Amino acid sequence: MQTTRLGGTGLMVSRLCLGTMTFGLQSDEAASHAILDRAAEGGVNFIDTADVYPLGGDTGTAGRTEEIVGRWLKGRRSRFILATKAVGKMGPSPWDQGASRKHLLDAIDASLQRLGTDYLDLYQLHSDDPNTPLDETLEALDTIVRSGKARYVGVSNFLAYRIARLLGRAEARNLTRVVSIQPRYSLLFREIERELLPLALEDRLGVIPYNPLAGGLLTGKHKYGTGPTAGTRFTLGTAAERYQDRYWHERQFTTVQALNEAVTETGLSLTTASVAWVLANPAVTSAIIGASRPEQLADTLNAAEVRLDASLKQRLDELTIEYRRGDAAR
Repeated sequence: MQTTRLGGTGLMVSRLCLGTMTFGLQSDEAASHAILDRAAEGGVNFIDTADVYPLGGDTGTAGRTEEIVGRWLKGRRSRFILATKAVGKMGPSPWDQGASRKHLLDAIDASLQRLGTDYLDLYQLHSDDPNTPLDETLEALDTIVRSGKARYVGVSNFLAYRIARLLGRAEARNLTRVVSIQPRYSLLFREIERELLPLALEDRLGVIPYNPLAGGLLTGKHKYGTGPTAGTRFTLGTAAERYQDRYWHERQFTTVQALNEAVTETGLSLTTASVAWVLANPAVTSAIIGASRPEQLADTLNAAEVRLDASLKQRLDELTIEYRRGDAAR
């Protein structure tokens, strides 16, 4: 598998990144380790997790995914680029969440212990925290990098203007700069093309999109008339409502049918074409793929080796232009 630099850094990462949010709820530990094995065999050297995972869980399950990943990494940590995230709620106290200095310094120590390592390659803010001053957050991230507990820092789920402010404040105060962003991006969610991706290109930020398959909708396996599919993100605990709100709409299903028809003519699967389309954007560094069973990785791993024909790329762009404007039902 090809590797590429993470934004303007010297860090090389695989073009696909394995997301682990299914580990510990949708997938037990044995299945999770089998998924990690399959991804590694396919050339993936980049693993992304978060302290609040598994997806669909609560504070009672938070941290379980990191523990599963940590046990698999034992004895091979140096072979992989490891990323995790913090900000989400991890306990009952009001300070057990957010981007305050207290929480971030506590959170990274807890993540390192669960992951069984003394450093992270990439430490990310899982979401924006409007209740904490940006300078306080940047100072905490600077402390984390200078202490050696993380090599680089990044953000996820931030609006473009907030990232611009982060970059400006870090430059003005000579603090550690964020080097990457992790936004939601797929054929069914293209709004970030308007402001976020141009910002990333101009400021040389690595872009690590999640949900390239729109929560599984772009596999083509779901049927609108039968309702949300049991055992998927659309019915999974605390995640079900969020994923249904994002993607479970008649308009999206109509689009998926049209996409499937366009892709089938080329001999590709919709899954492979959808991930390859994300990778085709020049701003994208590495697309996050995931699975609840190892065999589900076959088509997504293939995407790293596929270069979409120009006419197919244009057709996919045309079929999904409404999701770029932001006026599609969500």
